[in-house]
Amino acid sequence: MLLATFKHISSKNADYSAAEAYLTFEHDEFTMKPTLDENGRLIPRQDYRISTLNCGDEDFAIACLRANLRYGKNQKREDVKSHHYIISFDPKDVPDHGLTVDRAQQLGEEYCKNHFPGHQAIVCTHPDGHNGSGNVHVHIVINSLRIMEVPFMPYMDRPCDTQPGMKHRCTNAAMEYFRSEVMEMCHDAGLYQIDLLNGSKTRVTEREYWAKKKGQIALDEENAVLAEQGLPVKQTKFETDKDNLREEIRMALSDATNFEDFAEKLLRRGITVKESRGRLSYLTPDRTRPITARKLGDDFDKTAVFAAFVRNAKQVRTKTPVIHSVPTIQDFIKQQNSVSRTVDMEAAKAKGKGYEYWAKIHNLKNASRAHVLYQEMGFDSLEALAAACDAAHEKLSDIRTEMKSVEATIAEKKELRNHVLNYHKTRYVIYEMKACKNEKARQKYRDEHDGDFIILNAAKCYFDSKGLKKLPSHKALQSDVEQLIKEKTSFTTSTRPPRKKHSDLIPFATISSRPLAEKSNTNRNRSVNHSLRFVFIPIRQVLKLGTCHHKTERTIFI
Repeated sequence: MLLATFKHISSKNADYSAAEAYLTFEHDEFTMKPTLDENGRLIPRQDYRISTLNCGDEDFAIACLRANLRYGKNQKREDVKSHHYIISFDPKDVPDHGLTVDRAQQLGEEYCKNHFPGHQAIVCTHPDGHNGSGNVHVHIVINSLRIMEVPFMPYMDRPCDTQPGMKHRCTNAAMEYFRSEVMEMCHDAGLYQIDLLNGSKTRVTEREYWAKKKGQIALDEENAVLAEQGLPVKQTKFETDKDNLREEIRMALSDATNFEDFAEKLLRRGITVKESRGRLSYLTPDRTRPITARKLGDDFDKTAVFAAFVRNAKQVRTKTPVIHSVPTIQDFIKQQNSVSRTVDMEAAKAKGKGYEYWAKIHNLKNASRAHVLYQEMGFDSLEALAAACDAAHEKLSDIRTEMKSVEATIAEKKELRNHVLNYHKTRYVIYEMKACKNEKARQKYRDEHDGDFIILNAAKCYFDSKGLKKLPSHKALQSDVEQLIKEKTSFTTSTRPPRKKHSDLIPFATISSRPLAEKSNTNRNRSVNHSLRFVFIPIRQVLKLGTCHHKTERTIFI
């Protein structure tokens, strides 16, 4: 896992202690069996944080078994005994945002309390994944049985789901809600995130991931044997059958202009493509059942394939070559043999006339190369560069203002959603109080359900303040919240500052006058001959949000 992700696993294993053993002891990443030492004993994990919720003074396993016996649930073999949720943070959160194991454990416990109330749970944080990527991740294991009454949550679709003795249901709507809340948690904590609601373009299942990992290890072992024998190595990267199928489809799709042409090219490679009910499926010679495009990725479904037909047909008509990528700043710099830092002439004079002469020639060459790069980047004058910088900052300010507006709308929608849920949960007290025979009985009923009446009146006051005559459904409100979170995520991605260190900055020099250097508001000017100066400018904003069309996500200095 290389990015922030959210994963769910349901288990029918009645041994609840197995979950705790997996979290606290070393396990083989392929067989998932515990790792034993030379004496046959379990090896504890080196670093982890673990805690339990709603278990009292008992262990997680014992507390879950007692609850199951008390309510007579989870007694059958086919019953889902527990649910396992995994929140994996971005590996870059550790160096960039100071994410620690303790902080991740705190976030996991808060997430569990807020979204799985009433369930016995165990929360454990590991500092690294099985793939060695350095991603801190949190495991949340809950008993499928609920042991206490809880408020009606947005992901619930039945009124009885709030009652004790009912079981947790992980539906598609619930997963959408959990993912949106993970995105919100990462945003509020100042951590990196991805759009968990739209999913990945390449559908790599867990089975395919492990098959690829095991195959790569086996291939590396075979190549090591061949290398010892002095034999050539033919293949260094292992590819699954789905990887090969994806590559074959891409090759056939590169120049196909219609579906018939596409199907013919695939058939030459032994692959049959079929369209059924608006969906594509692919059948290879070694399979009896076709693989749907949904399992391969977004680039292989009907919409993407037919869009490629249109692009290929247009290129054939115009007879223009396919442009695979936009030239980057690195390409310009390589063409110009790079632009290096200028030499301080005062220091050069102290080292002798020979070094001084070389320094002059070096600075003049840098100035020439900088001038060429300056023109290549599309700026014909210093005023144009300054205008592009101003436009970029203006655009960035507008985006941030719009993002704040979206955040305010999300907060308002969530508040309305909570009041709607509270209203639907407590409105029964009105009808039951009216059913009482006399005033004394009604007063007694009101005193007994005073808390529900307070919640109900608060919801009514809120609706009156907003002028609502007809209440929206909580599902529609939740859908609106998820859509707004997607928009906020896009804003967050577009305004994310560059994370490159000073050593990774690209040297891009230009001849600038003192007024421009003053306008750029920097104190990093360097003293060089012929008024050559280096100033730091957020060129990502200039290039991406300004008038220049060369796209880049890096920060460079001029």
